[in-house]
Order: sequence, then structure tokens, then C-alpha cells
Amino acid sequence: MAGPLSGVRVVEMVGIGPCPFAAMMLADMGAEVIRIDRKAKPGEDNPYPMLGTRHDVMARGRRSLALDLKKPAGRGTALRLIEQADVLLEGFRPGVMERLGLGPDACLERNPKLVYGRVTGWGQTGPLAQAAGHDINYVALSGMLYSMGRADSPPPPPLNLVGDFGAGGMMLAFGAVCAVLEARKSGKGQVVDTAMTEGAALLGSMMYGLRAFGAWSGQREGNLLDGGAPFYDTYACQDGKFISIGAIEPQFFATLLKLTGQDDPLFTKRWNKSHWPELKERFAALFATRTRDDWCRLLEGTEVCFAPVLDLEEAPRHPHNAARHAFVDIDGVTQPAPAPRFSRTAPPTPAAPASAGEHSDAILADWGFTQQSIEALRKGEVI
Repeated sequence: MAGPLSGVRVVEMVGIGPCPFAAMMLADMGAEVIRIDRKAKPGEDNPYPMLGTRHDVMARGRRSLALDLKKPAGRGTALRLIEQADVLLEGFRPGVMERLGLGPDACLERNPKLVYGRVTGWGQTGPLAQAAGHDINYVALSGMLYSMGRADSPPPPPLNLVGDFGAGGMMLAFGAVCAVLEARKSGKGQVVDTAMTEGAALLGSMMYGLRAFGAWSGQREGNLLDGGAPFYDTYACQDGKFISIGAIEPQFFATLLKLTGQDDPLFTKRWNKSHWPELKERFAALFATRTRDDWCRLLEGTEVCFAPVLDLEEAPRHPHNAARHAFVDIDGVTQPAPAPRFSRTAPPTPAAPASAGEHSDAILADWGFTQQSIEALRKGEVI
């Protein structure tokens, strides 16, 4: 199968973080995504040495064209590709694409149906639009970072799952697909302005609702889902490994007590927050009496809401992940498989990441450039 986005053409202006993640998602689903890489200068240092290698997982599934956009012929080449695309994705600071002559006005003039997808930390407008930042800063401004972590320590960096990938890349991919569907009805393209700060806040919609309802305190580790509840947390085992417990509903909590042999009446008062510290101490002492594998044999697959906390080496080998083929091997690199699943238009396993400019000639030929024009671009050191 070709995937549910087969036939959708995307031009990706290569960057780091959320934009390549969004492009990977679209490519995983069958879209033809062309990466416009920067044409490297001889001897130039690469601050991200993983990029352009088989380990650059987010670059999988698409071909690469290395193009010098500072040259008029480079910009002209990009515009010819954009004319034929359904979507353009870019993740530069506001104004960068405009200064290159590739801003929304120029591109939509050439291609009125184009979906111009943009992702930044702060958004295209506002007092912070031009400020530097990274994932942690955008999540901090959304209110979500303050809500994570233990009560007696500063909020921890939440990897870059929340800002870059959830609030940025996924929101950009979702917005792009929404706009493509609308463009096919209206015949008109538009700009999709994705701000990671706003995306992170949106991911926290439930917490904002609970806060307004009076069911979410401002104290970290003082709420149901932030590690405050003793029945929704992680615990260390005898061997130093960890397990996760999520026994919120009464039937799940009852099963947890039954299987672990806990009959103290104190456990019947689990919704009284004043008892949470003591109950957590009891669970911590309990789970420290056996190894993680022991607890897996007793609790995994039951109605407790239980799972071992696996590291990156263990997760691909877990029987459940293996049975569902949740991870794939691409050119010797184990990585998450495309998601979600489709019953009729399942996409194939993505191709390995390309090196910058690996497919320059082939891409241009496939998108209508003559061999003579390709040779001229190469002679002019544009590609």
C-alpha cells in the first residue's frame, strides 16, 4: 500500500526539531516529501553530526535536494518546486523565509492552493516572536512545565516531547492536513501558524479545566496525575528498576490490593489527600521487596493498570511491542514504526534517511526540470 497521504506533495525546508518531525509524520503516511537541504560549504563544521546519517531517524522516508538558496537560481528552483507542491513546511524564525524571497506572499502568488506550514516557539507575532528559545522555554511559558515534577525540586526538563514534537511537530502536521482538506474544497491555500507555546498549552487543556473546576492545585505532586496520588506513580523495585501503577478506578485499585495482599483499612481512605504521603510510603516499601521481573510476573496483564518502566534498549524487545511490530529496523537502526495504524491503506516501512543532496538530480528530473537545466544548476554550484 502507498499510505493514506499518497499523492500529497510536500516541500520541507530542512531545520531541526518540530519541522522534520512533522515532515516525518507526513512521509510515514505516504506523502511525497522533498527535503531542501542547505548546500554545505567545503570544510564547514556540522554542529549536529548525527544529521545526514542513518541515525537521523526523523529524516527517514524522503529524498534530499541540496540547494543554495542565497543564489537567485536557488530561490527560483525552490519556487518551481513549491509551485507543484500541496504543502510547504518551514521552522525558521519569523522573517527568515521572507528575506530569502520565499515567504507566504511570494509562494502563494505562484501557487494559490499552497498550504504554507510554519512552526516556531513563540509564533509569528507577539513580543517574543523574534526571541531565541528552545523546547523547555516554550513549555515553561504555557504553564505546563510548572505542573510537572516533584514538589521538593524544580520542574524537570520534559525531554523535548512536549514542545518540539507534541506541541510543534504534531500540531504542524495536523494543521497541514486540515488545510489541505480545506484547500481541496475551496481551491485556496493559507498559512498555518504553529506556535509551540500554544500547542503545549493546548496539550494541557484538561489540566486547565480541572484547575477552573477546583480539582487541580497549584502544588506540584499534589494532584491525581502528577505523582501526588499513591496509586498513580512510579516505584523503585528491589533491583533498582522501576514499575508504573495507574490504579485510579475502584475496581483496578481493589485488584492491586488483592494481588499484593494489602488489607490495611487505611487503603480505603485513598481519596483523602492527607493520607497520600503515608500510603505512598507503604507502596514504596512494598514494591522495594521484589524485583521488577517479579512484579511483572504478578501484575502485568491484570486489571491493576501496571507496566514496567523500560529503557530504550528494553522497549523494542518487550513481547507486546514485538507482537505489534511497534519498532522497525531501518538500515541497522532500531526505531519506532509509523503510527497510527490503517486497516486499508497501511504505509510501507520508511526508507532510510538520505544524506544532504543525495537525490538532487533525480528530484529535479521527477519534478519537471530538463537535464540541461539540471546541469546548469550544478555548473553554477546551486545544487
